[in-house]
Amino acid sequence: MYLAHVGVLGAGPWGLSLAAAAARSGTKTRIQSRRDLSSVLPDGVEQVADMRELAQKSRLLVLAVPSGVVERVARELGAYLDGRHLLVHGIRGLAGDALEPISRVLRRETPSRRVGALGGPALANELRDGKPCALVCGSRYPEVNAALVATFGSPSLRVYETGDLVGLEWASALVGCLAIGVGYAHAVGMNAGLVATFISRAVEEASRIAAAAGGNERTLLGLAGYGDLLASIAQDERPEVIVGRAMGRGKTMEQAVDEAKLRVEAIELIPRIAQWAKAHGVRSPIFQGLSSGMLHGRTAEDLVRELMAQPPQKLS
Repeated sequence: MYLAHVGVLGAGPWGLSLAAAAARSGTKTRIQSRRDLSSVLPDGVEQVADMRELAQKSRLLVLAVPSGVVERVARELGAYLDGRHLLVHGIRGLAGDALEPISRVLRRETPSRRVGALGGPALANELRDGKPCALVCGSRYPEVNAALVATFGSPSLRVYETGDLVGLEWASALVGCLAIGVGYAHAVGMNAGLVATFISRAVEEASRIAAAAGGNERTLLGLAGYGDLLASIAQDERPEVIVGRAMGRGKTMEQAVDEAKLRVEAIELIPRIAQWAKAHGVRSPIFQGLSSGMLHGRTAEDLVRELMAQPPQKLS
């Protein structure tokens, strides 16, 4: 399914990079922002001033805004949408204390029923610069996935599909949180074997949480979960990794966030996920540890002892 026009809502680094990727594939691409983007607008992308124009000229719409404002933005955008629109987001977050998937917010606040999400290991700078990378798209509607593959797929960008929308959204949020731990582990000198142990146990834990939330635990074992977290080992420019690495060097959380220079959804998500897991009876020692300050002033030896002290789990 090929859509000739796509509209991107959100002109931060991620929104601009998604617009650049769509334009690179040959799709007519527009981005909406009230500020002047002339100095940062990617090649082939047109700026529009308001949501009405974006919705009128684009059948596929992609939201790339912070999770904290998505409900308000979706409600405003919804006034210009109808059943013909496909509505997708690329947000590594979950809404409110109930940790509602963003797709459900979109369905609640807009007339659009055919919704979806983008996730996976691609970074904003990789997408913007056209470096070879991969994304995962998810929707219960095959035509949404088909439109995303056709819109964003190019010789430099491979887009993989899943029907497990909820699993993809939870994977994106959970992996973002765990990538902070990967950055910290590197900064304090944890060896490769223990980093692998952390990643393996963390993904297994994340799969339990995602399954309890209504996703398919196997989604966490693919590119949206394992692949995304494995990529964080080498993604020095990933904001979550920058935060973890800065904390590993003794920086405060506030200093680490300043170093990342971008909003990091995971910082606010970690304690909420830990609380959610506890309330739903999901065993989650890594998230509980991250929430209770596992990474504050801890040495590699401290982290090793914490990992090793957890009861061993039977490998399947």
